[in-house]
Amino acid sequence: MTTSQAHDIDGGQHPISLYLWIWGLLFVLSSFSYAVDYLQFQGYLRWSLIIIFMLLKAGLIIAIFMHMAWERLALICAILLPPIVLLVLIGLMTLEADYVFLTRLLFFA
Repeated sequence: MTTSQAHDIDGGQHPISLYLWIWGLLFVLSSFSYAVDYLQFQGYLRWSLIIIFMLLKAGLIIAIFMHMAWERLALICAILLPPIVLLVLIGLMTLEADYVFLTRLLFFA
């Protein structure tokens, strides 16, 4: 029996302990996020930690509170793949912009 079948059989109710556990994890991740500011990390370390904690919290919210953990793979791919592709394209555009900027500096210098 898969988790989606078990989910349908028991009336779609999840134990409250699951939500409390996720709430606790979100609280801990938020505390780590605030600790980054409190400890005054700077530069790439600061932004990397903030983004990592943000993505972890968003992933927990999407998986549990939006019930994506119990959905079929096709639906998960349809919802998560477009933002991932956009992030990859933004990264590629950033690399190209840096290349163009450095090329113009060399050419016009």
